[in-house]
Amino acid sequence: MKYAYSFLIAAILFAGCQQDTAPRQGKWTYPATAKVEQVDTYFGHEVADPYRWLEDDRSEETATWVKDQNELTFSYLESIPYREKIKKRLEELENYEKVSAPFPKGDYYYFYKNDGLQNQSVLYRKKGLEGEAEVFFDPNTLSEDGTVALAGSSFSKDGRYFAYMLSESGSDWRSIYVMDAQSMQKLDDHLRWAKFTGIAWQGDGFYYQRFPEPRPGDELKAQNTFGKIYYHRLGSSQEEDKLIFENPQNPNNRFGAQVTDDERFLVIYSTETTHGNGLYLKDLSQPGSEFVPVITDFEHEHRVIGNEGSNIFLLTNLQAPNQRVVKVAISSPTPEHWEDVIPESEHALSADMAGGRIFASYLKDAKTAVYQYKTDGSLEWEIKLPDIGTASGFSGEPEQQELFYSFASFTIPSAVYRYDIATGVSTLYQQARVAFNPADYHTEQVFYHSKDGTRVPMFIVYKKGLKKNGQNPCWLYAYGGFNISVLPRFSASRIAWLEQGGIYAQPNIRGGGEYGEEWHKAGTKMQKQNVFDDFIAAAEYLIEEGYTSSEYLAIEGGSNGGLLIGATINQRPELAKVAIPRVGVMDMLRYQHFTIGSAWRTDYGTSEDSEEMFEYLRSYSPLHNIREDAPYPATLVMTADHDDRVVPAHSFKYAATLQEKAGWGPNPLLIRIETKAGHGGGTPTYKRIEQRADMYAFALENMGLEYVEVPDVARTDW
Repeated sequence: MKYAYSFLIAAILFAGCQQDTAPRQGKWTYPATAKVEQVDTYFGHEVADPYRWLEDDRSEETATWVKDQNELTFSYLESIPYREKIKKRLEELENYEKVSAPFPKGDYYYFYKNDGLQNQSVLYRKKGLEGEAEVFFDPNTLSEDGTVALAGSSFSKDGRYFAYMLSESGSDWRSIYVMDAQSMQKLDDHLRWAKFTGIAWQGDGFYYQRFPEPRPGDELKAQNTFGKIYYHRLGSSQEEDKLIFENPQNPNNRFGAQVTDDERFLVIYSTETTHGNGLYLKDLSQPGSEFVPVITDFEHEHRVIGNEGSNIFLLTNLQAPNQRVVKVAISSPTPEHWEDVIPESEHALSADMAGGRIFASYLKDAKTAVYQYKTDGSLEWEIKLPDIGTASGFSGEPEQQELFYSFASFTIPSAVYRYDIATGVSTLYQQARVAFNPADYHTEQVFYHSKDGTRVPMFIVYKKGLKKNGQNPCWLYAYGGFNISVLPRFSASRIAWLEQGGIYAQPNIRGGGEYGEEWHKAGTKMQKQNVFDDFIAAAEYLIEEGYTSSEYLAIEGGSNGGLLIGATINQRPELAKVAIPRVGVMDMLRYQHFTIGSAWRTDYGTSEDSEEMFEYLRSYSPLHNIREDAPYPATLVMTADHDDRVVPAHSFKYAATLQEKAGWGPNPLLIRIETKAGHGGGTPTYKRIEQRADMYAFALENMGLEYVEVPDVARTDW
């Protein structure tokens, strides 16, 4: 790799001479960004990458660039007169008690609670449901700024020990510690370089995945390869951990471990990408037993949901794109011997087990419906949910007689229900209360047609009495990838937008899992354009039906959704007034060279696969298709300095290119770079509020709208 730094220092020095106050409209002056002579060749095609030096996110030059860009961005944001009012209202809305569903372990019920504006939720426990709650683990005590987060945990089968993972500044790296649950004393166990792992207890230890220690300076950008499953015995050092499973012939293999509730079976999942996994079983009741390969390819998804003796229950999409539940006998575990328990239906299925029952959760046009089955496959009943929305939490231990599940919708804050497995009766256990009146708002689901005629659903939320006059500010959000379903969920921060007369629209575009594996595949690789077409068609529907117009439309997406926004504004720069691509995958030719990026190739394909794949990726890659012939919408690129999922280099290079090629236009093209934060997980509450306040202020300002004070009647704690 050859860089030309001849004018790098001069360019960086010039960057410091930018204007002190950003213009509210008209000509913009952006920090100068040095260019290097970097050209890559793909199948004989040369592609310039002049901002390659920004991939070194720990260099002094990059740090100076980040500083200059943030100075420009925050000078603009701070000039918006109502920015602080939005932030204050978001704080009011977020300042409510958030309590998770309780779960039993040992002699206690455990649950998470956030008093309101705490940076991280606290784990509590109490003896019996009516017992007095006590703090069990408070991550807020681990750092003054709230940037150390609890990123996963697991109790031993008897509830005696609590293993937990910590993440610093939003990184995907995890450090694992152990606590004695009875005395609440931290033990000496400390494991490092764990990533993309759970904690699977068995006996007096647990299984976990770790990677080799990266070279200093490469922790947040080097590829994550040669993952291995280890067993850690309590009281021993990490160097003594026993290697359990690996595949040194394929460094891109990653693994997950699971132990059944009776501790009889160890389950190993192997994968190369974000889709499809192999499956191996080991009978721990038989000393010296070997792993039995059940599935060795990565063509389909398989997940063990429980067992009864030597029979294992498996959720799979093998020969069932919408998934089915099958029974697998350990004596003959390969697919030709599987027996259907819950066959595939027309709706996408997920399933879990608790209390000796199977709970089947279906998506019916992106809305949850849950049914209870016996393990012989006979249906007992449908669980009656309170409204159209999303229910979750139907899992537990075999001996449980009840469980607690959560339910929420766009305008109903999360509620926890106590569910009697024997009778099928749900009772409201607790309801979150937010300072707004849900009865003031309306949710509808519409269906529109994409470019190729595909029928796509979309939720639209707004304040009652809305007039379809094309003048309503509208926030359009989507994801469209990796089989991830975007469902109705409550967000207190969204209320602040709706209070401004805003509309929130959420289409369930292809690439997601709302209609099973076929819906997912229709938005991958050489069909990725379907995702952009679905999103563009959603915007066009909202405009044609009078909900909004291009002058009042903001489009937002994060991660794969950031890619969606980047591609959309390249293809249709006039479609929206405001664009906010967050932590986006913007360089489709090089994404596979960083951290976990190689795992995304089943959705995207890579530039090395074939000339055809290279050409297709280059045709929509946000970084490589920025136009110079049309003004872009006001754009706020967002990333974070500790994002080791989608490294910030994506956003850095994209923003530099956007300013270079489209900076002549009248709208601001800015990048906001959060410090001590990552891809989103574990972000402290105050940072999340600041980020959302900046997004709303940026959108309203560029739509030419003023902030509307919220009357006291709308602040009712209902």
